[in-house]
Amino acid sequence: MKIGNIDIKGYAALAPMAGVSDRAMREICVRYGAAFTVGELTSAKAVVLGDGKSKALLNSVGGDIWAPQLFGSDPDIMARAAVKAQEFSPTFIDINMGCPAPKVAMSGGGSALLRNIPLAEKIIKAVVAAVNIPVTVKFRTGWDSEHINAVELAKAAENAGAAALTVHGRTREQMYAPPVDIKTIAAVKAAVSIPVIANGDINSGAAAKEMYDDTGCDFVAVGRAARGNPFIFSEINTYMSGKTYTLPPLKERLAVCKEQIEKMREYKDSHIAMLEARKHLSWYITGLSGAAALRREACGVTCGADVDRIIEKALEQNPDM
Repeated sequence: MKIGNIDIKGYAALAPMAGVSDRAMREICVRYGAAFTVGELTSAKAVVLGDGKSKALLNSVGGDIWAPQLFGSDPDIMARAAVKAQEFSPTFIDINMGCPAPKVAMSGGGSALLRNIPLAEKIIKAVVAAVNIPVTVKFRTGWDSEHINAVELAKAAENAGAAALTVHGRTREQMYAPPVDIKTIAAVKAAVSIPVIANGDINSGAAAKEMYDDTGCDFVAVGRAARGNPFIFSEINTYMSGKTYTLPPLKERLAVCKEQIEKMREYKDSHIAMLEARKHLSWYITGLSGAAALRREACGVTCGADVDRIIEKALEQNPDM
């Protein structure tokens, strides 16, 4: 697949997840086969105003091929934010038109733009004109089941100069619960000539293959299934190559967890990193024997020693994994 003039190798990318897919996670996912990563959702308005937290999100390289993800509802502000984001040497810029979070959608950004396609097209045109790297757009199938308009937005995005599209196969109303809408993703693929990346419910190599086969998509993006499981990219790449995949032993997986948390502490305030590490540690130990008790302990970690203690317990309670 190509995003503009950029060759993308492999089969799956890490989808952006606010408060989850930080630099540490993205670096680990790239190591295990993610073809590219997209940064955490970032407010264009905050970037333009010089907000330090937003700047930190932009300055979060996570692999050789990566993009920041911007949201907003003002074409000029989006364009100015994209110019600032370009200063951090991303490979491309991603525009979010699918976030269902009320604080984003109610401000006119994210999935709210599914209800205002003329404005969405203006935003894309403004960003494309402002930067000299490719611009991609991520969106959902529609606002709700009565307003499925992903094909209309896809055509508008292509007309505005977008280099690729990512479609999350659910409406804003559906959030993350129901099965993805395969037919609409396939319809988007059939309606445009630029690459289409499918997103939603891709939690295994088999699921990735099924998405490719059922939609004709050019690529897939993995979100929630990569939490605590960066190995899913190795699984997808192996499966798509027709080979048998073997999950790394638990000792290696938990060593990766520890490394990810250490990277988090290196890249951000240590206290904040430990608070955020609690959910990542919980994801890594999901499914293990004694996981419920271990997760309860994980909710109280405050230092590296706490993480080590929980990892040791997990290994002791799961000797054959």
